[in-house]
Amino acid sequence: MNLKEYLAAGQKRTDQALERWLPAETAPPQTIHRAMRYSVFAGGKRIRPILCMEAARAVSDSAAGVENAACALELIHTYSLIHDDLPALDNDDLRRGRPTCHKVFGEAMAILAGDALLTLAFEVLAKADGVDDTGRARMVAELATASGTVGGMIGGQVNDLEGEGKTPDPALLESIHRAKTGALLRASLRLGAIFAGADPEQYDALSRFGEHAGLAFQIVDDLLDVEQSSEELGKTAGKDAAQHKITFPAVYGLEQSHWMAEQERLRAHAAIEIFGARAARLHELADLIVDRKT
Repeated sequence: MNLKEYLAAGQKRTDQALERWLPAETAPPQTIHRAMRYSVFAGGKRIRPILCMEAARAVSDSAAGVENAACALELIHTYSLIHDDLPALDNDDLRRGRPTCHKVFGEAMAILAGDALLTLAFEVLAKADGVDDTGRARMVAELATASGTVGGMIGGQVNDLEGEGKTPDPALLESIHRAKTGALLRASLRLGAIFAGADPEQYDALSRFGEHAGLAFQIVDDLLDVEQSSEELGKTAGKDAAQHKITFPAVYGLEQSHWMAEQERLRAHAAIEIFGARAARLHELADLIVDRKT
């Protein structure tokens, strides 16, 4: 199948797993479940789950059930978006082309929906089939660390908030984005590797791929905020500059930022050469991350 068909299949597989884990809208308390499902099923490219499943496939032909680990990543990602959009943080009204969770359900329910998705992600990993207890524990620890304060997503968000209005600085920029975006994207590869029983060399290769792909992803995100419209992005464009955030274009300019994204793409490709043809889809995903327009 071509890349478009492959992505559609990965999105469908992820959504089917999410459907199994998320409570129905009719399950009490209904409001929180409607809010959770509203944000989870708002669209999204499902890049992190697809990377997780593809990492497992690069390691092993038998990784049945990896979609559960993959959907845990999407639950964490969606929770972070709900909270990011709140007035106390980025104060955004638009996400994935429609009103943000707090605009539809109110701030209190949006906070609780994010909390519930975060909690559910770890329930999913703790109950995951197809991996032994040691593997489950490693996946839980990896996702918790990638989502946390020390080199993880929340730590990156703190640096991002505290960096607003400061003079753009390369060291602070890297500390923000390697944690805020890069840690969870790297975890996507690592969870797939752990699930499939990767050996140390394979695990290291997939980790390095995740680091480079994650940095490329954030560079491109920063560029798209400058170069694309809100209609094209499905979220408010130009907010980084309006909020005086430290971004790659702010520190390095547009031309240099494009060059840096390309360098990270090349490093991501090089990281997974040990897999040969088994990594063909990962190579395509690295290209997609850099070439995307949304």
